[in-house]
Amino acid sequence: MLCEVIAEFITRRYSGKVVEVGIGYHHCVAKKLIQKGFKVVATDFKEIEVPDGVEFFADDIMSPDLRIYRGASLIYSIRPPLELYPYIVSVAKAVNADCLIRPFGNEFAVDGELINYKGERFYLWRR
Repeated sequence: MLCEVIAEFITRRYSGKVVEVGIGYHHCVAKKLIQKGFKVVATDFKEIEVPDGVEFFADDIMSPDLRIYRGASLIYSIRPPLELYPYIVSVAKAVNADCLIRPFGNEFAVDGELINYKGERFYLWRR
């Protein structure tokens, strides 16, 4: 996965606040977005140490606190489990944000638009 490519796609289309769902221990996209001046908020189901400049909340995407996500132009997730896709997309719709999901492998999202950007593929749902 090329973090730089995903971060470039996001920086060319979005601004302000973005939220990464399920940040885990791979912070490369969040770091790039911080460097580009984004307000990056990250969530995960348990406490995770995140890079400086990233605002973190422990949150269960299956029962989300929508206050965390409000005001975001984009909700994104890097390699989440397939079963979480509908929850992530639902949160994005609830707060009127676009949604970007970079699949782990060859998972297929039925209703998302498949994007191939500079060799990196991901799904996009527009608000």
